[in-house]
Amino acid sequence: MTHRTTRTPQSALSTRRRFLQQLAIGGAVVGPGSAFLASCATGGGDDDDDAAAEEPQGEVSEDNPLGVPTDQPVEIYIFDGGFGDGYATDIHQPIFSERWPDIEINHHAAVDIAGELQARFAANEPPDFVNNSGDGQMDTSQLISDGLVHDLTELFDAPSWDDPSVPVRDTLVPGAIEMGTRDGTPYVLNYAFTVFGIWYNKTLMDENGWPVPTTWAEMLDVCADIADHGIAPWVYQGVTAPRYMNWPLLTMATKLAGPEILVAIDNLEEGAWGHEAIRESAHALWDLGQKGYYLEGVEGMEFRDAQGLWARGEAVFCPSGSWIENEEADAIAEDETFELAMMPEPLLSDDAVMPLETIRATAGEPYFVPAQANNPRGGMEYMRAMLSMEGARGFTEMVTSFTSVLGSSEGVEIAAPGLSSAQAALNAAGENVINWFYTSWYPTMENPGIDQATGALLRGAADVDEWVERCEDVAREIREDDSITKQSR
Repeated sequence: MTHRTTRTPQSALSTRRRFLQQLAIGGAVVGPGSAFLASCATGGGDDDDDAAAEEPQGEVSEDNPLGVPTDQPVEIYIFDGGFGDGYATDIHQPIFSERWPDIEINHHAAVDIAGELQARFAANEPPDFVNNSGDGQMDTSQLISDGLVHDLTELFDAPSWDDPSVPVRDTLVPGAIEMGTRDGTPYVLNYAFTVFGIWYNKTLMDENGWPVPTTWAEMLDVCADIADHGIAPWVYQGVTAPRYMNWPLLTMATKLAGPEILVAIDNLEEGAWGHEAIRESAHALWDLGQKGYYLEGVEGMEFRDAQGLWARGEAVFCPSGSWIENEEADAIAEDETFELAMMPEPLLSDDAVMPLETIRATAGEPYFVPAQANNPRGGMEYMRAMLSMEGARGFTEMVTSFTSVLGSSEGVEIAAPGLSSAQAALNAAGENVINWFYTSWYPTMENPGIDQATGALLRGAADVDEWVERCEDVAREIREDDSITKQSR
C-alpha cells in the first residue's frame, strides 16, 4: 500500500548538540490526541520467556545486527491522525525495503488503534509494530504490566542505521529513551518531538494591532478587544479533549510556583492538585468561560471541528502541540492569508519564579513492538530504519514536526510558520523546558479522570474548588489502587 503526499519545504534549523539536549525533557507520551483506553488484553508471566524463545530470527551479522528473518513479513499499524500515515508509506517503508527487498511490509492505517487491535492482543496475535496514538490509544502501561510489550534494549544497543560505529541510543536526544522506560526497561520509542503552547491566529492579531500577551492581565485585555470585534478569543478541543487545556493550566502554574508542583502531581502526593498556584491557574481558565471568551458551543464539539473553526478564523487562541499545523493543514489552506504562530503561556503574576519563555516540550508519539508478535525483530528493524537520518528528516519535512533523532533538523528548511515559531520558542526557553509524567504513567488518571473534571471547569459546571476536589479524587483512586504499579521521580 503506497500513496503520495506533497511535502512542505521548511527553513533551516540549528543543530547544535547543546540545543538538542535542551529538547530532551522526560515526560508524557503525547501525540495528536492523547486519550487512552484500558487494554482488555491478558497475558505475560512465564509465557513471555517461551514467546521470546520462539521468535523467528535470522543470522546475526554486521549487516543484520538484530537478526531479522528475511523470510518473514512485517505487519505494521500506523495511527492515521494528525501526522497521517504518508510518512510511513512514502518515507520509512521505502528506506526499509531498500535494505530488505525480500521482506514484505503489510501496512495498516487506523484511527481507532484499540478498536482495531485489542482483540488481537487478547488472542496473542498482535502485529509486529504499533503506532499507539490518538483517542483510541491503548493503555501502554497496562500492556507492559501484562507482559505484552517487547523489551527494546536490543534495538537501542544495536548499531545505528547510518553509522555502525554509533549505537542507536547515542543518536537520540537525551531523555527520549527514558520516557518510554518502565522499571529500568525501555519499551516504547517516542519518535516525534513536540513543543506545546498557545497557538494563535497571527494574521488577525497583526491586522488588528493586538499585542501578544505576556501576562494574564494582558491576555484578558486582548480577549476583551477580540470579543468586541465579534470574534471568539479562545477555542479548545471540545467535548472530545478538554484535557488540552490542562497543558496551559499546568504550565502557567509551574511558571508561578516552580517545577516542584509537577513532581508532586506525578508522585501522587495528597493535596498536589490543590496547590495555590494550580488553583490560580485553574481560576484563570474558568474565568475565560465566565466572561464568554470561549467559542460558543465549543463544549459540545468534536476536537477537529473546534480546531477547524479556529483555523478558519472564528477564534484567535488555541492550546495544542506542534502537530496542529499539520493536523489542520486542509483548513489552513482554505485561507491563503492565514498564518499561525505559537506563544508561551502568559505569566499569572509578576513574581513568578520561572520566566515567561518557559515552555513544555517532550518527545512523544509512541511506537512499540508487541511481545507476542510473529516477527518482533522485524518490528525493531523497522524502528531502526525510522531512526535513520533520512527517515527523521523526511518525517519533519512531510508532517512539520521535529523528531527525537539528534541532528536530524540539519539542512531541513522550515517554511511552515507555526513550526518555525515553535523553534524560536525553544531557542528562547533555553533550559527552561518543563514536562510531566502522570499522563503516561497512569493513563486513566488523565482520561477520563482529569479530562472530565477540566471539561466541567471550562463549561462552568464546576468551580475551582470542585475541580480540585475531583482531581484529588482521581489521584487518590490511582494512589490507593494496589493493582497499579507506581512510578516516582
